[in-house]
Amino acid sequence: MREKLMGGFAPRFSEVLKRLDLEEPLRIAMNANVEDVDRVLAQGRANSLSDFAVLISPAAERSLETLCRLSQRLTQQHFGKTIRMFAPLYLSNECVNICKYCGFSRHNDIPRITLAIEEVEREAVLLSQQGFRSILLVAGEHPKYVSNGYVEEAVRRLAPRFPSIALELGPLETPAYQPLTEAGCEALIVYQETYHKDTYKALHTAGPKKHFYWRMDTAERAYEAGFRRLGIGALFGLHDWREEALALAAHTQHLLKTCWKAQINVSLPRMRPAAGEFEQVEFLPDHHFVQLITALRLFAPHAGITLSTREPATLRDGLIPIGITSMSAGSSTEPGGYSSFDETSFKPTKTQEGEQFHIADERPPAEVAAAIAKVGYEAVWKDFDQALLAAV
Repeated sequence: MREKLMGGFAPRFSEVLKRLDLEEPLRIAMNANVEDVDRVLAQGRANSLSDFAVLISPAAERSLETLCRLSQRLTQQHFGKTIRMFAPLYLSNECVNICKYCGFSRHNDIPRITLAIEEVEREAVLLSQQGFRSILLVAGEHPKYVSNGYVEEAVRRLAPRFPSIALELGPLETPAYQPLTEAGCEALIVYQETYHKDTYKALHTAGPKKHFYWRMDTAERAYEAGFRRLGIGALFGLHDWREEALALAAHTQHLLKTCWKAQINVSLPRMRPAAGEFEQVEFLPDHHFVQLITALRLFAPHAGITLSTREPATLRDGLIPIGITSMSAGSSTEPGGYSSFDETSFKPTKTQEGEQFHIADERPPAEVAAAIAKVGYEAVWKDFDQALLAAV
């Protein structure tokens, strides 16, 4: 059921975005001065989208150390000194979409792989042996995976071994999500990629992913199906990073209000090398990346922030104490990729030609966990069990 607010049903975020004038907060971001920044920092929180705009402004760059300190304090207050660990397991790289930036785009000449259920189980065993109890099942957007019960069966097979199973696949309507939650899936991840409509249209030229607003409301449809974790994000490198950040922050705020029974998580992936000839048009340098993470924490203290292996090891280690709540490790972005990993080093022994993108942090999970412990945090491999729901 859709949540009711103020006596009526809450609008979908797509409707909110249509009415939201992002030009004003963007103007605030580009024109903020030191006094504006000091005012927001003195609050210890970004209480509005305008405050968030101030924190991602050029003027706020000189206050990065203060931003990091405030972000660290808020994160520890709400999440403790813990980092949730998970791993992606790619089921298939077949896709019906043409997305110019994605390695799985149907126009790219890569080996197309779809794992049999037995192969999915074999990959999952390898991940469980590394300590993972939280897993993200990923697939290219192809309708056959849901219509024939493939994903549902994969979830059922893996549920006894993984208490937390998340999905990242093509958007569905609420009724199509319900069998997946019933099978044991608890989380749904969907990236809008870019919130800029014209850029979105230019980059998605064929396939169901062309539908900009329908994709935007996926998290809310999933919430109605019973998912208890919802993840959203933008892919930085497709459009102006500050404009993307403002829309993403507004989306996060909306979901925290309307999907209040679920944990909301935000990912901030940056472009990585992938098959195809796409060149990113807007760079998000490291210092702006740190600024964005800390500003988001001050704006949405209760939202989780996920950091993937797209980022290099040294940067990931440095970001652990300042706002991150979950990290992937030892990742492969090719279906069946873990079966080619060396048993000792847990690194690929061959080129993964069917990968979605090439990761930057290739350390095995144990090494990432050790890096987390080194800065005084705890790597959490399991933080949920389906039995908790039965006890409610």
